[in-house]
Amino acid sequence: METNPPPTNPPSPPPPEGKSDKALRQLLASGHPLLYVMSADELRAGRLLRHAAANFLGKPVPFWSWSLTEGLRTEDGTRTDTPSTDPRAALDFIAEQPSPALFQLKDFHEPLRDAADVRRRLRDLFVLCAERGQVIVVTAPVRQIPEELESNLLYTELTVPDFVEMKAFLLERAAAITAAGAWVDNRDTSLDLIIRAMLGLTLDEASFALRRAVATHGRLARECLPALLEEKRLRVNRSGTIEFIGDGQEIERIGGLEVMKKWLLERRALFHPRDDVGAELVPKGVLVMGVSGCGKSLSIKAIASSFELPLYRINMAEIFSGRHGTPEWAFARACRTMEEIAPAVVWFDEIEMSIASIESSGEQGRIFAHFLTWMQEKPRGVFVAATANRIDLLPAEMIRKGRFDEVFFVDLPHDAERIEIFQIHLERRGADPAKFDLNRLVALTRGWTGAEVEQCVVSAITRARIEDRELKFDDLMRTAARIVPLSKTMKEQVDHIRNWARDRAAPASLSA
Repeated sequence: METNPPPTNPPSPPPPEGKSDKALRQLLASGHPLLYVMSADELRAGRLLRHAAANFLGKPVPFWSWSLTEGLRTEDGTRTDTPSTDPRAALDFIAEQPSPALFQLKDFHEPLRDAADVRRRLRDLFVLCAERGQVIVVTAPVRQIPEELESNLLYTELTVPDFVEMKAFLLERAAAITAAGAWVDNRDTSLDLIIRAMLGLTLDEASFALRRAVATHGRLARECLPALLEEKRLRVNRSGTIEFIGDGQEIERIGGLEVMKKWLLERRALFHPRDDVGAELVPKGVLVMGVSGCGKSLSIKAIASSFELPLYRINMAEIFSGRHGTPEWAFARACRTMEEIAPAVVWFDEIEMSIASIESSGEQGRIFAHFLTWMQEKPRGVFVAATANRIDLLPAEMIRKGRFDEVFFVDLPHDAERIEIFQIHLERRGADPAKFDLNRLVALTRGWTGAEVEQCVVSAITRARIEDRELKFDDLMRTAARIVPLSKTMKEQVDHIRNWARDRAAPASLSA
């Protein structure tokens, strides 16, 4: 009688692998004995190398680390008799080891630069280590490889932790936070938001951010996101070329622009990391152009708020100042930083003046060329939001489909939109819009921008406060009568912008 074999459980899939682990595993699989890893995050580099020694060389091998102050240590911290200040002695010690092992040489770029015998000894070890299955990894915060070692040292740069690595780190820290008596919101949606807020930070920076968040709120949950983003703000501020914009704007608090609002809300879900959304479907960015004062900047802030992402503005004045290296290098570095701290919204203000114009040449032309390539190749976590007053000054390759998902034109607000903008600004300043007959302002404010509506409200409330009384409708009427709108003072320029964009860009608002 046949009996069915007992059911067996399928093997569990291997744990997900972060991009840094994957890159290191592939490098070690090549059998190259000498590596140069550039990273300022020394503790993380050591952590990755210890993991590599245990998993990536066919079988677990011993892990050694060397520094100019500590000398050679084993993984458990045991020292050897090798003098701590003698890098040549450290290489001689490696040469005496007959078995496979992985060695980390911290800040070894300095001895390589200063000592010819150290450079020669490392070249000797190139063949010796390859025969024994040993790997020497130089870790340093800068790239300084002597010319004679260029062909021996395989160079790579350690990027910031990706989602997988940061998730593993967060789960590790969350267990410690829970053990210390604080509550952790361990729902997947909350953990994903926290991880996304920490992406772009080193593990040390992420640890400081978590401590600040728990110390502020007494627990780790969604309300800790501002504290986590503060660490990002501190990091990008060090660059000098990127500005963190913290004053977000809820999309519901912007008057009009129904078409653009609908477009953003429909694509919000596509932007968040999901395996079932192909990279070609993820929004890349939008270009918002229109008359000055009609809400382009507010729209950009609303995009970041709608996508639940931090907003950063690249300061092109600093890029061209020369204080951060050549403009091309500073711009490329700023773009790379944005890739590292993604997901994020990146704001380029008045792009026709700062990056691209039909007359772009020299440094500006080279930056424009880099920007076009970056827009095409940037990772999916970076959403570019650009504003322009004169889109007719932009070259065709900037506004063609594929660079930006959509080009929106923000026109002068029509009657219903102006009433809505009046209501928003009155409510924001503690006045009840229902007490005022705003329809009487429609004819008087025709041709106004949103900024002019706001200034009317501010000036009227200021007059009422000076006279120590409540705001009256007559205050709004008198103030409105004194304002000469931009559509009159700069009529020819405004008409030119509106006529050019009418058939070339998608309207951000419904027709009046």
